[in-house]
Amino acid sequence: MINTKADPFNDPILDRLDPPMPVIESTRNVFHDLMSCIIEQQIHYRSTKGHFKKRLDEAGLPHLTPSNVEQLVPVLSQTKLSQRKHDTIARTIDFFQTNQIDWPSLADDEVRNTLGALKGIGDWTIDMILLYTLARPDIFPVGDYHLKKMMTQLYNLKEDATLKTSMLTVAEQWRPYRSQAVLKILAWKDWQKQQLR
Repeated sequence: MINTKADPFNDPILDRLDPPMPVIESTRNVFHDLMSCIIEQQIHYRSTKGHFKKRLDEAGLPHLTPSNVEQLVPVLSQTKLSQRKHDTIARTIDFFQTNQIDWPSLADDEVRNTLGALKGIGDWTIDMILLYTLARPDIFPVGDYHLKKMMTQLYNLKEDATLKTSMLTVAEQWRPYRSQAVLKILAWKDWQKQQLR
């Protein structure tokens, strides 16, 4: 599990952020969390809509596995998802039912290559699996919308074609603990939102 309490950064901007840090108990269930990303466009740890959980509840499933996913299929067939998503779901189910993979034993790049070979699974989704599910310590999801917004605000970055490069440059100083920095920034975003209510 990622340590979200210690602060290994020498970054005055991060140091001044003091949000309540989330305790993330990883499922370690890549299939469950991957399906969450596909169905909800958010990994369930970060979702406020709860669509994925509602679908699981309808199917009577506490956790999704390749062996029980057939119970979810009828529910998904009645869910308003694009044909593209249905195709991605079908490919994902087929892959996990025909491949036994020890995900924790794979290096980050091996996880990226394996999941990236599935059509419909993009970089952001893979980053979410590495960050939340596998709790890897040095993940920086540069394509994450909320991270972009927060880093633009905190580091006065320009929202133009140079943004990705600027974000990566800032994040270099956080290695090898970029995951912890990301979680801190996203926790601060959520904390800010709560203060405005």
